[in-house]
Amino acid sequence: MISVSARLQELAWSPSPIGPVSLRRRRDPVSGEDVFEVKLGDEFLMSSLFTVAEVALSRLALARVDGAALEVVVGGLGLGYTAQAALDDSRVRELVVIDALAPVIDWHQRGLVPAGPGLTADARCRLVHADFFAMANGAGFDPEADDRQFDAVMVDIDHSPRHLLAGVSAPFYGRSGTEGLARHLRPGGVYALWSNDPPDGDYLRVLEGVFDDVAAEVVSFPNPLQDRTAANTIYLATKRGD
Repeated sequence: MISVSARLQELAWSPSPIGPVSLRRRRDPVSGEDVFEVKLGDEFLMSSLFTVAEVALSRLALARVDGAALEVVVGGLGLGYTAQAALDDSRVRELVVIDALAPVIDWHQRGLVPAGPGLTADARCRLVHADFFAMANGAGFDPEADDRQFDAVMVDIDHSPRHLLAGVSAPFYGRSGTEGLARHLRPGGVYALWSNDPPDGDYLRVLEGVFDDVAAEVVSFPNPLQDRTAANTIYLATKRGD
């Protein structure tokens, strides 16, 4: 643990295939609460100060799914708020959380982030170190069962379908990548994607070519750092029934 100042600590730092990733904790001067932040190099990826849309990603997706004993995938662990919201739904029987960055999984296993102890102690939850996009284009999201289908897949990895952390994920957002993702959903299953950008008409048309009941929900929340209201987009799409 590296103390940067009395109010800021770097809890962890590690190299990764897409650049150095770090976890910081700072004391918010207004609320007095701890804020956890993830950086990739000099770029801020996420903050515990803004979790409304991450939680909404799970809640909006699962609200579309009928039935019980749901089997769910989250692509992108981050600070764990999407996964935590999924587990808050008592219908979820199994949750597979996939992240390409081993240090992020390690933070949760070591209890360095608030959601970590709850996720790692929940027998329904499995953290998998793997490339979500390669799995979507291949044998699926369960390393122990090829071509397994799920009731919902929620993704929070890239900034948006246009603003990517790494260019290798670009095909995922095209027609063939979307069809590949759909293969891993059961009929009636739901795909949901978080985006930092406003709704993208081109991406909506891609989704409409593969899925039914496609929507882009704008989720607004206060941003006290900039003294304004911020907004993210949640894309939602349901797989066509047999």
